Amino acid sequence: MKKLIVVLFALFLVASCSNDQPSVAVKPTPVASRPSQPAQSQIHIHEYAAKGRVPAHYTIPPEARTLPPTLSPELFTGNRRQAYRIAKEIPETLAQLPCYCHCDRGQGHKSLHSCFESEHGADCGICINEALMAYSLQKQGVGVSEIRKQIIDAYGQ
Repeated sequence: MKKLIVVLFALFLVASCSNDQPSVAVKPTPVASRPSQPAQSQIHIHEYAAKGRVPAHYTIPPEARTLPPTLSPELFTGNRRQAYRIAKEIPETLAQLPCYCHCDRGQGHKSLHSCFESEHGADCGICINEALMAYSLQKQGVGVSEIRKQIIDAYGQ
């Protein structure tokens, strides 16, 4: 009897966690002290694509000055430090990339760049690895649309 209850509870948890409802775009409230944010229409939110849902990202490169600041790389070590350094070095690129930890749904992130505006990026291997991959590809001369495609191919399974 205990096993049946445990199994039913586990099924209930799985069913409640697998929510396939599409996300709804919410327009942010402007903040007077912050530089003007990129227009909401520049943020690409796919509900579902052939390989699955592609998380939010900017389709038009936002100006770096319009993006919120990222945390200092000096707060971290190892790959975490490298990822935050990358976020400072190529913010426009990261803003045009989706983050496959799907933090756009749970935390309202608008792109991979958003992950490094807080400590979220330091605690997430997906965020770190995507940033490292993007940086490596960009240094090889790969354009941002191809970087996005490669990230979608690598993480969108």
